[in-house]
Amino acid sequence: MKKLALLLLLVPVFIGCNSNAKSNAKKEKEVVTTAKKYPEAIVNVFKKHGGIEKWNTMKTLTFSLKGEKHITDLPSRKALVKSEKYALGFNGKDVWLQRQDTTAFKGNPEFYYNLYFYFYAMPFVLADDGIVYSETAPLVFEGVSYPGIKISYGADVGISPDDNYFIYYNPDTYQMEWLGYTVTYFSKKATNKTNIIKYDDWENVNGLLLPKSLIWYTKDEDGKPLKPRGEATVFSSVEINETSLPDNIFEKSNY
Repeated sequence: MKKLALLLLLVPVFIGCNSNAKSNAKKEKEVVTTAKKYPEAIVNVFKKHGGIEKWNTMKTLTFSLKGEKHITDLPSRKALVKSEKYALGFNGKDVWLQRQDTTAFKGNPEFYYNLYFYFYAMPFVLADDGIVYSETAPLVFEGVSYPGIKISYGADVGISPDDNYFIYYNPDTYQMEWLGYTVTYFSKKATNKTNIIKYDDWENVNGLLLPKSLIWYTKDEDGKPLKPRGEATVFSSVEINETSLPDNIFEKSNY
């Protein structure tokens, strides 16, 4: 009887300890899972540029280039591109175009409305949902080897899931230096033809290190960057903050 009483006393203790062990194991697993959401290298790149946590607190991004004003609602990715002769945007459901005449804008609104946003919001857009990270060969330019990370997408993610991006960063500072990317929007087919952009002109905007300008480069037959392909694309009047704008600014009916 004494042994049975002792056993009954030990059972709750064992269950309690086992429950705590499972709870602790679950917490440790959650921590590891969270820590491994992104590869360590890209986490360090995010940190160098102000941190993904800081980026995720922001609600609105605005910048100007080439006579256009670009506004993006960061949580929803609703967008507006506005100039003197046309406006186009994405209201969360549809991409639209409003123009004074048929010559005012000749591009493809669906392809264009977030094109420069995506280039500008590097490296933080590389934390989007549906991304698959993998290793890629470093990029070598003027004797410096820049480690790289390949970014691809799960099936049916976005309008061009076959697109690939390649981010290359400074091996000492983790600052982003180059971006390689493919375009499959028009062909709807995967391709190995990669464009390359140099990112080396940055500015601090509300605690985030964002590009002041960027420049496309030509490449040799081996895909290595050679020289600038043209003038730099310059971003001005940049604002990024934690304030959301009214949804109606992204509607075609307002323009």
